[in-house]
Amino acid sequence: MIRELDVIKMVCSMTGYGRSTERNDQHTITAEMKSVNHRFFEINVRMPRQLMSVEDKIKKVISSEVKRGRVEVYITIEGEALAERVIEIDWKLLDQYADAASEMENRYQTGSRLKLSDLFRLDSVFSVAEMAKGNETLEELILSAVRGAAMQLKDMRREEGSYLRIDLLKQLSEIEGYADEIEKHAPDVVLRYKNRLEKKMAELSGGSIDDSRIAAEAALFADRADISEEITRIRSHLLQFRQTMEKPEPAGRKLDFLVQELNREANTIGSKANDKEISRCSVELKSVIERIKEQVQNIE
Repeated sequence: MIRELDVIKMVCSMTGYGRSTERNDQHTITAEMKSVNHRFFEINVRMPRQLMSVEDKIKKVISSEVKRGRVEVYITIEGEALAERVIEIDWKLLDQYADAASEMENRYQTGSRLKLSDLFRLDSVFSVAEMAKGNETLEELILSAVRGAAMQLKDMRREEGSYLRIDLLKQLSEIEGYADEIEKHAPDVVLRYKNRLEKKMAELSGGSIDDSRIAAEAALFADRADISEEITRIRSHLLQFRQTMEKPEPAGRKLDFLVQELNREANTIGSKANDKEISRCSVELKSVIERIKEQVQNIE
C-alpha cells in the first residue's frame, strides 16, 4: 500500500530552484538552476565557453532528475584559469616580411637594420590563442555541483507539487458535488416539462388532453435533455485524475487531457440544461474546471 507521504511526492510542479557549490584546491564551482512550466522539456546552459564540451553531460545529469519544463542553468567557476594563453607566430609570413625588409635595405641603401620591436608591430604575424586545459577532476567537480543543484530543484518541485495536489483534490471534490447536484435535479426537468406541456395543451384544447401525445413528447424531450452519460463520464474522469496523480511518472500531459474532457462534458451539460439550477451548477462546474486547468499547466 502506498503511504500518503509517498503519494504527495508523486506530483511535481514545473517551478523550482536549486543551487550547489563544489570546491577543490584549484577551483570553486557553483551551479544554479531554475525551472518554469513549459509544454516540453528544454535545458539552456550558460557557462564559460571553455567548458562547452561538458554541456551534454550536464544535460544528461539534469534529465535524470527532471522530465518536463524549461530549465535555465548557470555555471560559474572561480580559481585557476580554465585555459592557457599562448603566442602563435606565422613564421612563413614573418619570413616574407624579413626578406622584403632585407631587399628594401639593399635596394635603397638605407643602412637601417630590422629590429625585433618592428616585427611585433606587424599585422597578422602574431596572435594569442587559448589552449583549454584537459582536467577530468574539474569535469567531475562540475557534474557533482550540477547533480546537487538538480536534486535541490527536484525537491522544491516536489514540495510545490504536494501543495498543488492537495488543492486539486479539493477542487475535484467540488466538481463531484456539482455533478451530484446536477444529477439530483435532472429528473425534475422532465417532470416540469411534462406539466408545462399538459397545461399548454389543456389551454389550447379547452381541457381535453391527449395523454399518449404528451407521453411521446415528454419521452422525446427526456432523450434530448438526458445528461446521465455526461455525469458518468465526469465521474470516470475524476477517478482517472486521482489515479494519475498517484503514479510515479510525470502526470501533467495526461491531467491536461482529462481537464479538457471534463470541460467538454460540462459544456454539453450546459447546452442541454433546461433548468435554472442545472444551469447554475454547470457554470460553477466550468469555473472550477478552469481553475484546475491553470494549475495543471504547472505540473510536470
